[in-house]
Amino acid sequence: MKNLFIANIMFWSIALDASVSIEIEISSQRLFLKENNQIIRSFPISSSAFGEGQVENSLQTPYGKHKINTKIGTNVPKNDFFISREHIPQSATIIHKAIDSKDDFITSRIMWLEGEEEGLNKGGSVDSFRRYIYIHGTHEEGLIGQKASHGCIRMLNHDVIELFELVSEDTVVNILY
Repeated sequence: MKNLFIANIMFWSIALDASVSIEIEISSQRLFLKENNQIIRSFPISSSAFGEGQVENSLQTPYGKHKINTKIGTNVPKNDFFISREHIPQSATIIHKAIDSKDDFITSRIMWLEGEEEGLNKGGSVDSFRRYIYIHGTHEEGLIGQKASHGCIRMLNHDVIELFELVSEDTVVNILY
């Protein structure tokens, strides 16, 4: 009976997670959290200042269907930053004006994306995971809402923390124009 109960809980947890997805709309610089295809939250974002594209070293935001492969930063203090996905216990100075600094700090949380479409964003020189494409916080919050990143999807720090708590690994992420 106990095993049946645990199996039932696991089934319903997976079923509920499967109904949650993310849609990123480059044209409006918005990220939409959806449940059963209905928008339940909307967040401003910044995609790449270099446009959209699939090729490694292009610094462009890739299109297509992805999933969250890895979530990094559980319980990391807001505005702390990461280097090579390792938490640095130091708070970044948040820039609230529309200033593009020489730095591209990754702050608060990381959701590392994996492409799902062979030849478009998976495999070879177009592989989003090997390109280190993330949804993450930024110290350049004043640039949110316009194209400013180096390929990733940047979010306000309080927004990326909220989103991080609402999604799981394997959540579908669709990046559209």
